[in-house]
Amino acid sequence: MNEILQISDTFIEENTVFLELVNELKKMFSSNEVLVPMRHHHDFPNPELKSDSTLLLMPAWNPSKNAGVKIVTVSPENGQFNMPSIQGTYIYLDAIKGSIKAILEAKSLTVKRTAAASALASSFLSRKDSKSLLMIGTGALSVNLIKAHASVRPIEKVYVWGRNYEKAIRICEQLKGENYISFPVKNIEDKISEVDIISSATLSPIPLVLGKYLKEGQHLDLVGSYKKDTREADDEAVKKSSVFVDTYQGGLKESGDILIPLQRGILKEEEVKADLFELCTDKKQGRVSSSEITFFKSVGHALEDLTAANYYYKKYTNE
Repeated sequence: MNEILQISDTFIEENTVFLELVNELKKMFSSNEVLVPMRHHHDFPNPELKSDSTLLLMPAWNPSKNAGVKIVTVSPENGQFNMPSIQGTYIYLDAIKGSIKAILEAKSLTVKRTAAASALASSFLSRKDSKSLLMIGTGALSVNLIKAHASVRPIEKVYVWGRNYEKAIRICEQLKGENYISFPVKNIEDKISEVDIISSATLSPIPLVLGKYLKEGQHLDLVGSYKKDTREADDEAVKKSSVFVDTYQGGLKESGDILIPLQRGILKEEEVKADLFELCTDKKQGRVSSSEITFFKSVGHALEDLTAANYYYKKYTNE
């Protein structure tokens, strides 16, 4: 039996070049080679904490090449245990033999591929001259989203907001060596009308991005709100925007950011402009004018996990 490699978060953190990962994702979204069933999404009760947890199973196959499955739990109340709300493992497989090639820590793999997918979308949807970004949220994704967006756009100023202002300060300190200046902000509305890109990655049950503050030409990147009854942007933001999703398969069904406007008649399915498959294959256009407000909703897709696992496996084995 072949040795099963253990690829740690530390290795993933130290060996990510976002532009490389963005380009790998673009290649795979363009190829139409990967088979991805609808992910399993199971909410299960956690009566001790009076809050549901979620189990996600995300398989994907690139026939005769590679395969894998990510197993993730989301427990929003884990802060009280000083543990991350999202935990998981990725099992990377030989698609021919069915054997396990590697086990990767899913935390870093997930945040890296999620951030890279947002940057991939931004390369089609944000203005090419986008120089400022507001990051809403101070979790594990925030630093990665900032770095990923800055890999595809000439970002000069970053503003960071979190419910805990001290965390926003710490995020900015982590970014001190980058080619842009980062500032913590105490109120979203202080900067939301000024920036070119707004990226939001929170577990907020209510909208934090309000349409009344949006200006022409902005790009919204919504990464949080993974449940059907939660959302990060309000109806007004949807009304003012051209809406895009990472995939129709998950984007139209899994998050309140899209599902609630659909249910209310604010948005119709046919009004969703494109997904990443269509953007990457040039079947549909992204941004069409400098005044357009673009709205990208990401819920995650197993193709992204498999692509990232393959990227890190090759780096680990020097293939």
